[in-house]
Amino acid sequence: MSEPIRSAFSVEGEGPPLFLIHGIGASRHSWDGLVALLNRSYRCIAYDLRGHGKSPTPPPPYSLDDLVDDLECLRRELGIAKAHFMGHSLGGMIAPAYARRWPERVLSLGLLSTAAGRTADDAAKVKGVVRAMRERGIAPVLETLKERWFTPEFAAERPDVITRRMQQVVDTNPDVFLSVFDIYAETEMAPWLREVEAPSLVLTGEFDGGCPPRLNESIAGQLRRSELVILPGLRHAILLEAPERVAAPVLAFLSRNR
Repeated sequence: MSEPIRSAFSVEGEGPPLFLIHGIGASRHSWDGLVALLNRSYRCIAYDLRGHGKSPTPPPPYSLDDLVDDLECLRRELGIAKAHFMGHSLGGMIAPAYARRWPERVLSLGLLSTAAGRTADDAAKVKGVVRAMRERGIAPVLETLKERWFTPEFAAERPDVITRRMQQVVDTNPDVFLSVFDIYAETEMAPWLREVEAPSLVLTGEFDGGCPPRLNESIAGQLRRSELVILPGLRHAILLEAPERVAAPVLAFLSRNR
């Protein structure tokens, strides 16, 4: 484990604090569309993971514990006693890992487009993607991920969004990107999810290839207090493609757990 970093962050809105944790090769701006719909009711705190966006880049490799420690460091810096925590993809692993360690600081959790309970085949596939990136380079393999992240309809309508997202990954330090992808591929939450006490929203897209409904059903079944939402027709990049469809169940869930 390395020393926690001082993360770059943005704060928008007023109300109960809500930490927003992005995924691999992304940044806090992944949440911009959703924040615009939440900031009338919540103090939205989006931050860049280490090695991403404007945050410092300690030498990789990183661990899930490192990412949890960075979040706790930010919470202390802001002087927030208790908050909601919501993560997408890898962020959906960081949030419950944080809640497992510091349950007294968590009002609720959001696990968006994440994975647990992977079969041996599921695990082999995601580890195979990381291995292919190391062998062939990130950019060539990234093209195969594009179809898993966005629906064909959105790809046709908003190629600018997809180009920007692909470039964001390419611009990420490759050692950082592969290190956090390792964390996502190798983390298995199923053995410890029952230890998480906070009320939790489990949400994914109907056609998310890496984080499909069957894995999210498993996550919801393991958590003590959970609600499961499957968004019809969507794939992995729900925050970029359909923030307004994410906002409705998120706001309803948060209002029940204020």
